[in-house]
Amino acid sequence: MNTTTLINRKKLLAMIPLSDRAIFDMEKRGEFPRRIALTSRNVAWDLGEIQAWIVERKSSGDQARRPGLTQMVASA
Repeated sequence: MNTTTLINRKKLLAMIPLSDRAIFDMEKRGEFPRRIALTSRNVAWDLGEIQAWIVERKSSGDQARRPGLTQMVASA
């Protein structure tokens, strides 16, 4: 039996410290897992998809630049 765990917006925002708007925009661009409409006023996200997205972001070379982070330049 395949079990899916759903999380609400509050739990999502505790895991992903972005604004609602940023998450919505990323969903529209296909860059973030889509929400699941449970009722006309309640949505949730698949926890497994969110965790996979986090792992993908951590291993991606396409991470946002961090302020104050400098690159090491190899000297010949």
